[in-house]
Amino acid sequence: MPEVIINGPAGRLECRYMPGATSDAPTALVLHPEPHKNGTMNNRVTFATYKLFQARGFSVMRFNFRGVGRSQGSFEQGEGELADAATAMDWLQAECPSSNVCWIAGFSFGSWIGMQLMMRRPEITGFISLSPPATTHDFTFLAPCPASGLIVQGSENEQVPAQRVQALVEKISKQKGVIIDIDLINGANHFFSTHLDEAMESVTRYLDRTDDGRNMPSDLKE
Repeated sequence: MPEVIINGPAGRLECRYMPGATSDAPTALVLHPEPHKNGTMNNRVTFATYKLFQARGFSVMRFNFRGVGRSQGSFEQGEGELADAATAMDWLQAECPSSNVCWIAGFSFGSWIGMQLMMRRPEITGFISLSPPATTHDFTFLAPCPASGLIVQGSENEQVPAQRVQALVEKISKQKGVIIDIDLINGANHFFSTHLDEAMESVTRYLDRTDDGRNMPSDLKE
């Protein structure tokens, strides 16, 4: 799992990158939860999502936001972290010039940053949002949402009631051709503490239904 250090807006960014199974493999950038609450790229949900994309043959990257791990800088409440994510995506796309499919995925705070990035980057073709913090962060910028994607939410999420996520989706699902799926994981909390496998199975099922969610490497065709 190669370590990559790239130059970010506030200094170096500590990253992990795995190239795809083919030169034209789709790309995925995976974003971690709240930096000021000990969130890192090694968070279990973030890591599991990264490994899922890797197993499907994607070129996939995760990284530490500024001030986390060996990344330089300090937490900036989202603005600086959005700039970090844009820089990481620039690097990923430069590394994969033959790819024409780009996914953004994030857990909690990372999903909020990822969806902001999606509004600014038309090359993003799909998103995975795990436990979006719809009660503490403003998602009104998604009006309408520019790409289809999946929201995975726990039925017992103590931080974000499921009805708040449903209300958010109803508000932003106004773009023709854009469909936002919600998968409610029964019994799961915000962190999918005992339901991580079910959350990843949900992502797998969703990617199986997309045009280029890529199959397992053994099934890939040139």
